[in-house]
Amino acid sequence: MSLARRVLLILLVLITALVAVVAYRTATHSSHPGDLASTVELAPAVRVDSEIAAKHLAEAVRFRTVSHQDAEANDWAEWDRLHAWLAATYPAAHAAMTREVVAGHTLVYTWHGADPSLPPIVLMAHHDVVPVTPGTEQDWSHPPFDGVIADGAVWGRGAVDDKGSLIGLFEGIESLVVNGFVPRRTVYVVSGHDEEAGGTGAHAAAQLLKARGVHAEFVLDEGLAVIADFPLLGRPVALIGIAEKGYATLQVTAPAAGGHSSAPPPETGVEVLARAVLSITGAAFPLEFKGPAADMVRALAPDASLLVRIAVANEWLFRPLLVRRIAATAAGAATLHTTIAPTMLRGSPKENVLPQDATAWINYRIAPGVTADDVLQRASAATSGLGVKLAWEGPAYDPSPVSSSTSTAYRVMAAVAAGDERTPVAPGLVTATTDSRHMTGLATDIYRFQPIVASIGDLQMIHGTNEHMTSDNMRRTAEFYARLVATVAR
Repeated sequence: MSLARRVLLILLVLITALVAVVAYRTATHSSHPGDLASTVELAPAVRVDSEIAAKHLAEAVRFRTVSHQDAEANDWAEWDRLHAWLAATYPAAHAAMTREVVAGHTLVYTWHGADPSLPPIVLMAHHDVVPVTPGTEQDWSHPPFDGVIADGAVWGRGAVDDKGSLIGLFEGIESLVVNGFVPRRTVYVVSGHDEEAGGTGAHAAAQLLKARGVHAEFVLDEGLAVIADFPLLGRPVALIGIAEKGYATLQVTAPAAGGHSSAPPPETGVEVLARAVLSITGAAFPLEFKGPAADMVRALAPDASLLVRIAVANEWLFRPLLVRRIAATAAGAATLHTTIAPTMLRGSPKENVLPQDATAWINYRIAPGVTADDVLQRASAATSGLGVKLAWEGPAYDPSPVSSSTSTAYRVMAAVAAGDERTPVAPGLVTATTDSRHMTGLATDIYRFQPIVASIGDLQMIHGTNEHMTSDNMRRTAEFYARLVATVAR
């Protein structure tokens, strides 16, 4: 046999062996240890009147609890009015729970359980909202603080983020109390007053509970949702956040001599700053198929196409393909690495004056497995020799710990989220920040999920124009919280 034929034969054997290995691993691969949700015995479903829930959300939207960048601009009387309205609107819930106010306006409710030996649960939903961008008010279908109910939805700032969750929580608890439910384990409800401005209220609430020796079985806050058009499957998928990224903003300053722009030096501070920013963004963190994002794909693989199942079963071979598939969108790429986003610049106050220093601010969302120290070291290495100064603008938060996706709490949450439709459920990574980050150390697991159904496009309304919550989503939210509490606290 000629050498060429021997080489060809060897190649055919290797290819056949490779195909056999891929096929075998695909056929025998189990990306999740069974259907976790199917092992849970849920409490009976609780029915909530969607019209009443929508009416209450519309009323809540009308309170202008707007967190401005400068807290002195906040109208704190609006917070007080909302608190009084909650007490008047949900009398049974307020009779069953004790209420405390911390850090000025954050609410901490305690619904004492019959069995103090059971670890409690903590449910969270903040009640402040972001401002409406000046000049965009006319772009709204309905005025952003009128709480209009139209076209099957409640329209207004905060309808989704996060008063929808708050009203859903109270609708659910009110229904349980009215129907005679008494929890065996204690339930805490924490509603932060300034999540949109750093979350000092949630931090104070966490410190209060820690000082009392509270260690919860789980915390649930806003975060991910049921994505109606999830790209991997092309149908609804419920994503439960098991971790969230860290948050930090780096200030990069290039000192300069200043002077008149008619006689510039060979290199201005703006030029040095530009090179520094490009050097930092040019040293991007690599895209990696690991952590919660990889866990999400693995959990959904059984419901995905054959190609996806083959790729997940043979990560050793197809990992680069999986990375490219997920990173095809900016949102997908953000789940695979620490992101670097220059957001603000400052130079001279006048076009014919050389700045005495030029400054840029770069916002990082830090992926699990990376720390703020890692980020700073990478930026320092990238700008070595440029003479710029690096400093954090405010606190730098590391990523949260990654919570279990096999715990009893997760399985219950997944079962309730799946609902009668048996929607596929998977863990995921929250790329934004929530008040729940302040609860680290207070609970075994922290989850982030809002039980609304929304398309990827719909989610752009959050912090944007025409924010609205459908009446059906309002009902789903209230019924989710009621059934979750009835199941875990019975």
